Amino acid sequence: MSEPRKNQVSLRGSSAKEISRDVLLEKVSQERALRNFTRRANAAARLIQRAWKYYNVKKRIALELQQQWESLISSHLAPLKKSSLSSQVLRPFLFFTTFLLARYPRIQPREKDCIRSCFGVILESINSTNPNENFCSMATGTVEERKIWNYQAKKLITICLFILAEYDNSSQKSNDVLLTSLAMRLAVILTDVKGWKCISNTNVESAFMAVRDLVQFVGSIRSGLYNSVRSYICKLEVPSSLQANLSSPTDDQLLITASAITLALRPFHVANLVMDDKDVLLEVQSAAEQYCIYLLTIPSFAQRLPVVLIPPLKHKSVLTPCLRILLMSKEQILKDMSDMDQMTSTHDRVLPPVGWALGNIIYLATSSESNIIDFGKLVNGLDRQSYVHVVIMLAEKLLAQIERAGWVRNENQQVQSDGNSVEAETTFGSLKMSYVDLFKPVCLQRHLMELLVLEKDGPVQRAESLPSCGAESAGSCELLDVAYYYSWMLRIFSILNPVLGAMPVLNMLSFTPGFLSNLWGTLEESFFPGKDLVGKGKYSDKSTISENKIIEASVRKQKHSSKDIGSKWATVFQKITGKSQTEFKIVDPLDGKSKTVHIDEHYSDMWDIELLRQGPDGISNDLSCVLHLFCASYSHLLLVLDDLEFYEKQVPFTLEQQQKIVSVLNTLVYNTISRSICPKSRSLTDSAIKCLHLLYERDCRHQFCPPTLWLSPGRNNRPPIAVAARTHEFLSAASNGDDTSTSLSMGSIITVIPHIFPFEERVEMFREFINMDKVSRKMAGEVTGPGPRSVEIVIRRGHIVEDGFQQLNNLGSRLKSSIHVSFVNESGLPEAGLDYGGLSKEFLTEIAKAAFSPEYGLFTQTLTSDRHLIPNTAARFLDNGIQMIEFLGRIVGKALYEGILLDYSFSHVFVQKLLGRYSFLDELSTLDPELYRNLMYVKHYGGDVKDLALDFTVTEESLGKHIVIELKPGGKDTSVTKENMLQYVHAMADFKLNRQILPFSNAFYRGLTDLISPSWLKLFNASEFNQLLSGGNHDIDIDDLRKNTRYTGGYTEGSRTVKLFWEVFASFEPKERCLLLKFVTSCSRAPLLGFKYLQPTFTIHKVSCDLPLLATFGGHDVDRLPSASTCYNTLKLPTYKRQNNLRAKLLYAINSNAGFELS
Repeated sequence: MSEPRKNQVSLRGSSAKEISRDVLLEKVSQERALRNFTRRANAAARLIQRAWKYYNVKKRIALELQQQWESLISSHLAPLKKSSLSSQVLRPFLFFTTFLLARYPRIQPREKDCIRSCFGVILESINSTNPNENFCSMATGTVEERKIWNYQAKKLITICLFILAEYDNSSQKSNDVLLTSLAMRLAVILTDVKGWKCISNTNVESAFMAVRDLVQFVGSIRSGLYNSVRSYICKLEVPSSLQANLSSPTDDQLLITASAITLALRPFHVANLVMDDKDVLLEVQSAAEQYCIYLLTIPSFAQRLPVVLIPPLKHKSVLTPCLRILLMSKEQILKDMSDMDQMTSTHDRVLPPVGWALGNIIYLATSSESNIIDFGKLVNGLDRQSYVHVVIMLAEKLLAQIERAGWVRNENQQVQSDGNSVEAETTFGSLKMSYVDLFKPVCLQRHLMELLVLEKDGPVQRAESLPSCGAESAGSCELLDVAYYYSWMLRIFSILNPVLGAMPVLNMLSFTPGFLSNLWGTLEESFFPGKDLVGKGKYSDKSTISENKIIEASVRKQKHSSKDIGSKWATVFQKITGKSQTEFKIVDPLDGKSKTVHIDEHYSDMWDIELLRQGPDGISNDLSCVLHLFCASYSHLLLVLDDLEFYEKQVPFTLEQQQKIVSVLNTLVYNTISRSICPKSRSLTDSAIKCLHLLYERDCRHQFCPPTLWLSPGRNNRPPIAVAARTHEFLSAASNGDDTSTSLSMGSIITVIPHIFPFEERVEMFREFINMDKVSRKMAGEVTGPGPRSVEIVIRRGHIVEDGFQQLNNLGSRLKSSIHVSFVNESGLPEAGLDYGGLSKEFLTEIAKAAFSPEYGLFTQTLTSDRHLIPNTAARFLDNGIQMIEFLGRIVGKALYEGILLDYSFSHVFVQKLLGRYSFLDELSTLDPELYRNLMYVKHYGGDVKDLALDFTVTEESLGKHIVIELKPGGKDTSVTKENMLQYVHAMADFKLNRQILPFSNAFYRGLTDLISPSWLKLFNASEFNQLLSGGNHDIDIDDLRKNTRYTGGYTEGSRTVKLFWEVFASFEPKERCLLLKFVTSCSRAPLLGFKYLQPTFTIHKVSCDLPLLATFGGHDVDRLPSASTCYNTLKLPTYKRQNNLRAKLLYAINSNAGFELS
């Protein structure tokens, strides 16, 4: 077959390639687009050609004019008339200079010479007293002359500002310095009528109006004044200290800087001269906006300037318009600041422009540090409310920006950005200046008192009645304004102060007289409306709710609700405390003695705060702000407030007010956590939790709140124990235990505020945690009970501590497994008997008895009457002393894990360390009362502390040697004075309470947490931990013990001897009952949850002792003594016939310090 033809034959008779309609249309469209493009390209080429021709022509004309102008200037000798100066000198000069300056990035030498010559001629003219020869006399001449002068003056000022922006202070070239100083001098004279020598009284008003018009142009964005001044100031050096510059500036440099600042402030000064206060804002609006955007955002703005130039910047005529304009145009100004931040490289800066605006405003609005007397005071005549509102606005914007930038950190962490530690500093070369130093006035009481005058009889307003922070507010500041102000300051210091955090601000707020009382007054009126407040404003040191009112309310409630006395809550507290829930101990403020106040549980409705039922979502932002500031400040004060001030002097609040504070915080925290907080309320929640914990720990040490108060938020909606325990364990596993970023939720209640649950329920929770752990271990194949795979140990009776340490210390968490104990007697022979749990219990009780004995040297007793145990500091010199204490931690953990009671109590201070809590000054009274009294004497000493001849050292005796330990570096050379007295008191307390026992508590903690999770321990406070370890109160619930007693050997509940035993036991004194319990179980206290949980079960075993019938009739009874087997909790009771004989034998046995040996 032949190849197909490449071309088709058309029916029209022509040979062409056939194409479709769509292809044809596409081809036509492309050709049309090509023609359009060609047309536009030609038009653009013609436009470029015209512009290039225009540029060449203009360039040629400018160069010709420049050459002619130079000839004119060099040839003129006599002064020029003002008309000639304007037309022959200025007109061509402005033409070619404006054109030539735009050609190059820098001013060329030839142009510099021309500018210098022209400015010299103009200045010479202005200094002339002849109106015909003075250039400025045109400003008061004919209408045409005024227009020409105004135009040429604006052009001249534009050139002057261009020169200022291009000036490089570091070059120090004499020509550049001369040119810039000449330009600044000209710009200043043109805008100041006082510098015109041709002005008379007849035309001064016309001249002033001309200057006013010129200054309006200078203050507008068209002149570029503030941008030029910013460029110049940013090139100035930054001092290393806020108090002094690096070096004194030269005369020329001082002249240039002073002229630049004068020009920047000129619009404000002119407006204040010609306008009323009401119209000043309109006159200077543009200038104020540019001043805020370009100058106040310069890093360390005021510190770059000579000291003599600072007062004008601080004047109220400058600051007040800027503050008010910031409030009026805040959206646009903040947007411009953000845009400027995006256009500026930030590799050498940390803070955005709004941050520097905030710092500069605070610095400029207050007296300088050089003025020691007035440092921290606001500038005279400054609108305080506008100042506060501007600071609030800028602080909020700053924190929002640094949060978006990823710099926000937790309270105790440094700012982090891109993985690198960032300090809030700006670095310029080798110099550093701390940004937070600009905020020094904020940390002074004088500054706070300036913002809010705290008069003794002044009113305290409710949060709802306080004005909002808007621009329309004026005059003095209200409490809410100040609360917002310092709330934002706290957050800024916490984030940007890497060393001290918010401590400088908190120190000031906490110790300012009356400030906390005013904050609480606002909160109290909001949370407790109409509930017997003391006065409507001033909160004195008197009670807000008297004791009589509490008692009266309790009596009324009891009359109407007597049927509910036996409710669940009363039962719980009766079991825990041994007394009715309707009573608790308070401290008499007059004599410091405790007394009982009766509170019905239904009075707990008083603590149900309606506003806080929804957590932070239920209160306004204003109230939330005041509450956050109060919590942060008061928690800081509580760290140093001693018990004398808290309980007896009752400052700053009465005990009844303290109860209200606790109720607010308790309700807020509970409802916040149970509803899962949002990030916005996290700072409030964290502060509330910290303050609540400090108050709770103080209440645990010395009670001032009724028990119902702590329980009240969750009394109706607490989750069941098992649910709460499982939820907590699930969340702990999900957050890996230490993930602080995890949001607080319902499961966090157990660890954050466990006191919401009654103590008895927390004990059940603790046992539930252990049962869950045993189940998980059993599922993992570990040994959880007696069996062939138990840990077997052989213990010599005379070396129980050493053998136990050697065989068990290395087991770690494996000690949770069952241990099988075999004892070896003093003769070296194995003791008969199998260990089914009893010998293990005996081993734990015996090793604890031996190791915790002060004679062994590992632990000693406190100097208080309760003689609690605390590690002996000399233990570190013993062989394996620290390791032995760690081992004892495991022994205590094993006892807690197995539910075995040990009849020992540890010092409150020591337990605080185990619970991960810091101990403060007042807790020293539980450790060393004499040292505590001495420190209180020093703290409240009325004379000169130097007379006491103290220094920052403490002497410690060890192995017969006296060792001097410094409380701080250089302490032996630092005398205690009035200024550092508080530091000494707390340093000494810190050494005794924290530093001295820290190695021992850490060792004990490591051993304890091998078996007991730290989160389980946090369910309890220090005294509750001791109860968990050693049992309940020092009395026995006879009915509970009788109900949970087992009888063996032939005894039954109806046996005669058993009945006699219970009659005798009931007749014993509480102390005697405890001795009997210790005789049988080795522990004098009952299990916290009752004898149902005693392992092994309390048992009475029959010991048959048959007597001849004649002896019985003759009044004789069994002569054998009762004995005990403590490892099995068994009382071996002979068959006594007579009650008095049974009583006598029991008392003899329990007081003989023997047990098994009596059998």
